[in-house]
Amino acid sequence: MIEVRWHGRGGQGAVTSVELLAVSAIAAGKFAQGFPSFGPERRGAPVAAFTRIDDKKINVRSGIYDPDVVLVLDSSLIGLVPVTDGLKPGGKLIVNTHKTPDEIRKALNYAGTLALVDGTGIARKEMGVPIANTTMIGALLKVTGVMDLDAMKEAVEHRFGRIAQKNINAMKRAYDEITISN
Repeated sequence: MIEVRWHGRGGQGAVTSVELLAVSAIAAGKFAQGFPSFGPERRGAPVAAFTRIDDKKINVRSGIYDPDVVLVLDSSLIGLVPVTDGLKPGGKLIVNTHKTPDEIRKALNYAGTLALVDGTGIARKEMGVPIANTTMIGALLKVTGVMDLDAMKEAVEHRFGRIAQKNINAMKRAYDEITISN
């Protein structure tokens, strides 16, 4: 089983991403859960969302406290939210940023696997908006290999209709452009 914790801000689409990922995993024959964790937060407030994917039935129904992967949709949360808390040894950190690996490592005092991509820049170019949630799904799929990028197509088309192809293009670019360092 792979467990992913997403960090973003209200209105950035973290909840949409975990739902799309879970629906796509189920359609691909896997078992999945996707759920948010927030209270009365407003747009812009820090939020977390979670995804579990496995090849067998998932019986656990709790939050994810020791994720295999942490994905940060908004790098301004670094230093504000303890994004690496509970990340398993050997886990992976994926950050939407234009910063260098050295800058992120220093800010977090983090020495593990780090994957960076300018998801916001890609979203602006491909979709015309700085909302990188679907873009970062492409990054997650590349880093984890949990399923093929093509598995996302149907769910994205259903959710986004006429603008689905722009989201798919952004996911593919993030998949292709992410840099991974150990």
